[in-house]
Amino acid sequence: MSAEQKDGRTWMDVISDYNKPDIKKSIWQIINSLGPYILLWAAMYYSLQVSYLLTLGLAILATGFLVRLFIIFHDCGHGSFFQSKKANKVVGTILGSLVFTPYDYWHREHSIHHKTVGNLDKRGSGDVKTLTVEEYEQLSTGKKLYYRIYRNPIILFVIAPFILFVIWFRFPRKSMGKAGRRSVYMTNLIVVLICVPLILLMGWKAFLMIQLPVIYMATVAGVWLFYVQHQYEDVIWTRQEEWDYRKMAMEGSSFLKFPRLLQWFSGNIGYHHIHHLSPKIPNYNLERCHKENQMFGEIKPVTFVPSLRTMSLRLWNEKAGKLITFRQYKKVAQTPAH
Repeated sequence: MSAEQKDGRTWMDVISDYNKPDIKKSIWQIINSLGPYILLWAAMYYSLQVSYLLTLGLAILATGFLVRLFIIFHDCGHGSFFQSKKANKVVGTILGSLVFTPYDYWHREHSIHHKTVGNLDKRGSGDVKTLTVEEYEQLSTGKKLYYRIYRNPIILFVIAPFILFVIWFRFPRKSMGKAGRRSVYMTNLIVVLICVPLILLMGWKAFLMIQLPVIYMATVAGVWLFYVQHQYEDVIWTRQEEWDYRKMAMEGSSFLKFPRLLQWFSGNIGYHHIHHLSPKIPNYNLERCHKENQMFGEIKPVTFVPSLRTMSLRLWNEKAGKLITFRQYKKVAQTPAH
């Protein structure tokens, strides 16, 4: 894909038009995301008196708003939601706490992810662990089993997300650095300041009946979104010597074309190719950037149903230049070398 438009403008010229946050849009997005989320909590509490099935139905809706709040948290870490660094950190820290996520630690890892996405020589930070065919073949039987368990959709999308966000992020570690550890302490404090009054107000049982399904579904949705943004059939990954920032953003990050409602709840993060091209673009400008510039017209979208099939992908086949399933790997392994 050409790095220039027909008018001669480069991709850097193009994204500069969308890199500026709009304070009115940012504040309104917080209002229309946090406001309904709070109201839904109240509705879920009162719905417990009627039917827990009704509560769970409202929890699904609340999950959508919580995912949207996480996208705002995500934008704050990139410095794209407000012009003020302090405003980004304060708002990001508070909103991140609703998903039990430490601001500085998470965004340090996420920053590394942006600098190394699709780089086979720099995997390990902010990534879903993915081995090449050759790496997998060199593993012992026990380690192969461990990797198969790790990549199993039940582990990856049903069990691990809750453990990661709710449990793993509660504990500081030396590898986090001082800022990362402080963010863990701050997040834990805010979580306590939010949860304890709610427990005192509604009782621990009602609190857990609401909080657990909402945070569970939100973490599952978040991990799946992150996964499918870089693990899909036409994705490209390269070695360091061939790695190119623009090419990796455009061809190593998916354009998820969701139904309009899902796009809204996911904060336009489906335009992930634009986001990786410029993390400074606030989420409410991503769709406009994509639609207003012909250089993005060649990007092949990944629609909702095909995106679900990506969960079967397991290994990177360097020779074929694509992600493959274990079933496909068996065929590769059984093919005699020439």
